[in-house]
Amino acid sequence: MSVTTGLFYIFSVVMLVAAFRVITARNPVHAVLFLVLTFFQAALIWMLLKAEFLSIVLVLVYVGAVMVLFLFVVMMMDINVESLRLGFWKHFPLAAVVGVVIALEMSAVLMGGFRVVDEPQVTSAVAGASNTKELGKLLYTQYLYPIEVAAAILLVAMIAAIALTLRARKDSKYVSPGDQVRVRSRDRMVVVKMDATREALEPVSTGAQAETKV
Repeated sequence: MSVTTGLFYIFSVVMLVAAFRVITARNPVHAVLFLVLTFFQAALIWMLLKAEFLSIVLVLVYVGAVMVLFLFVVMMMDINVESLRLGFWKHFPLAAVVGVVIALEMSAVLMGGFRVVDEPQVTSAVAGASNTKELGKLLYTQYLYPIEVAAAILLVAMIAAIALTLRARKDSKYVSPGDQVRVRSRDRMVVVKMDATREALEPVSTGAQAETKV
């Protein structure tokens, strides 16, 4: 067994265990952290396959952006874990059937890719080239216009998200930063002078109250 094969088995086992813990962890924060570990193992497997660009993109996009956002949202939300587990075993048979169907479909699709085919002859010039460099040339020459269209769509989506976030809402509390900077200590508290002691009022008798009512 070569070193590459041994590392592949190690990364695969860790990835499968982490993926299993994602769906079995009771704490949502722990589930997100196990998902981050799963993505790291997948990136290492891509690295073994000499697809360094896909490996770096997986780490930067999913681990560096998407998972950090998920972890931030999960930690900011007050999630009641006990309420999420209510009715789990009630819907488990349907979920198990759906999972088995998806697994069979994926197996049927992937089994066709494991057929033994003759590998094409790779010339020395292509073998010495960098995958990232060749992919960059392909993206910015042959697929330049689709990339520009995708960038424009993402820019419009980002502007729309900012506009929706900054819209005026009646239920949101807002304090002007300018007013906070210009605040003065004497405007925050007013000192009212009062006498230290007061004379006690004379109690009113019950008979006098009755005569007053009559």
